[in-house]
Amino acid sequence: MKNIILTGMPGCGKSTVGVVLAKTLGMRFIDTDLIIQQAQHDVLQHLIERYGVKRFEEMEEEALLSVMDTDDTVIATGGSAIFCERGMNFLRQTGVCVYLEVSCDELKRRLSNIRTRGIAAAKGMTIEDIFAERSPYYEKYADIRIDATKLHIEEITEIIAEKMGAGNGI
Repeated sequence: MKNIILTGMPGCGKSTVGVVLAKTLGMRFIDTDLIIQQAQHDVLQHLIERYGVKRFEEMEEEALLSVMDTDDTVIATGGSAIFCERGMNFLRQTGVCVYLEVSCDELKRRLSNIRTRGIAAAKGMTIEDIFAERSPYYEKYADIRIDATKLHIEEITEIIAEKMGAGNGI
């Protein structure tokens, strides 16, 4: 099976869905945020504060490009990975990009920790600003779009598995 690349806003469920999806389909799982944290020996928020958004996005692109020679892998990307054109194009060559869409209102409910979560955004940006800035990029790279606003993890996993043809030898 091809790789499944999960994209979407912070708080949309990429990491959580990714783990469950990988277990369900018998695939490996990679979280590019964890690649960055392990390489830099620090949490995302500290890296953004220390180096700034631009350097963080460079780290993110390095993480995306480091996911080489993978197949049968679910890859959860960081929320700002869609700004890394080279990295996203590279990943899309290895699999199918699934955009987990969540409404802005639902994201505001889920992201009570926006200042400490490690979201790469200019100081003063609100969730609405980040949502408006990123949505066109998520749409640009999406092979599959799933409105995950009101779905549970198991439902999202089932939809992705069905769209990927899991069980049909695809």
